[in-house]
Amino acid sequence: MPITDDYGQGIQIAALTDQPDAGKLAKDITNALAQRGVMRFASASARAATLVGTSAPVEGMETWLQDVNRLDVYDGSAWVAVSTGASAWTTISLASGFTQNGNSNGNLQYRLLNISGEESLQLRGAVNRTSYPSSPPSSYVINSTALPSVVRPSTLRTVLIPCSDISSDRIALKLDVQTDGYLQVYGFSSGVKPPWIGFNGVIVSL
Repeated sequence: MPITDDYGQGIQIAALTDQPDAGKLAKDITNALAQRGVMRFASASARAATLVGTSAPVEGMETWLQDVNRLDVYDGSAWVAVSTGASAWTTISLASGFTQNGNSNGNLQYRLLNISGEESLQLRGAVNRTSYPSSPPSSYVINSTALPSVVRPSTLRTVLIPCSDISSDRIALKLDVQTDGYLQVYGFSSGVKPPWIGFNGVIVSL
């Protein structure tokens, strides 16, 4: 009859009285240790395809997802994000008419954050715009290329962002972080033509 490990982790080890089977011994120990260590998967879908049947996840399991650099723990009913690895800042390609480093605040960039197990999009930097039509549209899309799907929110996120008070009747604009990955800024008019728009401190839940 198998005995268990000395640390109370339920790892079964063949007893000396058990029938010899080196393969089974090695597999039993390996399987027990694997589910108690941090398992690595290419993605959440790869994890779901692997951890099924007798290998289904159990409470306390931990996994590392390589595509999003994220540590998850299984709480007994669902995988919960614990932390996200270092996420590099990526410069956003701008739509025509806008240039980087507005008001010397650096380039407009984004990165993926994990805050208390919740993934979020963070922005920093600012953009310039040197000229506007005499009657500009009420909104502009800032980026020329959509943000990657991994940093797109599941629903529209709306926040306030600062802008210059020069050539502008207001010092804040509305930013919509859209589900399609585009950043749309509202509030322009014949009296609102700010030469720079800031994005520092913007964090929205995904």
